[in-house]
Amino acid sequence: MKLATFLAADGTPHIGALLPDQSAVSDFTAGDAAPYFRSMLDLIDGGAPALDHARALAARPAATLPVAGLARLAPLPQPRRLRDCLCFETHFRQSRANRHLFGIGTRRLDPASIELPRVWYERPIYYKGNPFSVVGDGADVHWPSYSQVIDYELEIGVVTARGGKNIPASEAASCIFGYTIFNDFSARDAQYAEMQGGLGPAKGKDFDTGNAMGPWLVTADEIADPQALTMVTRVNGEEWSRGNSRDMHHTFLDIIAYVSADETLYAGEVLGSGTVGGGCGNELGRFLKDGDVLELEVSGLGTLRNRIVAPHVPTPPPFPIRIPV
Repeated sequence: MKLATFLAADGTPHIGALLPDQSAVSDFTAGDAAPYFRSMLDLIDGGAPALDHARALAARPAATLPVAGLARLAPLPQPRRLRDCLCFETHFRQSRANRHLFGIGTRRLDPASIELPRVWYERPIYYKGNPFSVVGDGADVHWPSYSQVIDYELEIGVVTARGGKNIPASEAASCIFGYTIFNDFSARDAQYAEMQGGLGPAKGKDFDTGNAMGPWLVTADEIADPQALTMVTRVNGEEWSRGNSRDMHHTFLDIIAYVSADETLYAGEVLGSGTVGGGCGNELGRFLKDGDVLELEVSGLGTLRNRIVAPHVPTPPPFPIRIPV
């Protein structure tokens, strides 16, 4: 199923599923009073019985709403926890090769010459994001006043179905509820400045509307192989990049195993894949500006669209971009 959270006519959040003709959604909340249809977290917490009931309502809807004009929130508007990994080698190499854009060195380096830390190959390192700053498909992203460098991150987010601790990779598939497109926007100038201190990212990532997810939360049974999904970026209709989740050095199963090592993983968490190779402006030497419409498309997961609102950034700043040192 392709699940969504959206606003009903009275402005209250409902959940439901896209119908096969893609013109309407089955409104679970309006169609059935079961407590697990009150929110996406309730549905996830309801386990297999709740999901079976949802499938029945998707097959024979009791209430529907047209997709056209539907006010969609993020499928999971407030995850229980949000973590983002760094699993694509090409992204890591190309980002480091382009540090001259920020005055770190004088020229672009050959990505193949970049030496990555050994720990990156050994484990899916991650940072913890802000679960309160999540927006959905169609939402405006309001850029923070302290940043002039607007960047995006094309990622896949896996949503957990159940809790657990010390989950082996061989059993991790049973912990996956579904997948969604994930974009943890980056204020690159703030990020480059603050990470000189050895911690972060902080305000480079933490600002309202800074995490976009959607348009759907696609249940795991609909994705035959999550490690073979085409990932495309378009800005104002122009394709900027194309990649594939097969290039993840650490798989989604590896991520779950690592995150749950001696720490309880809970249902309703989001774990990001990290940015696909070429999936951010930092790698391409191209940044966004006020009014740009960003489309992130992943095969089987749909297209996530967001518009940048940044009146203080009418054009991207010229290179090299000066950052505090």
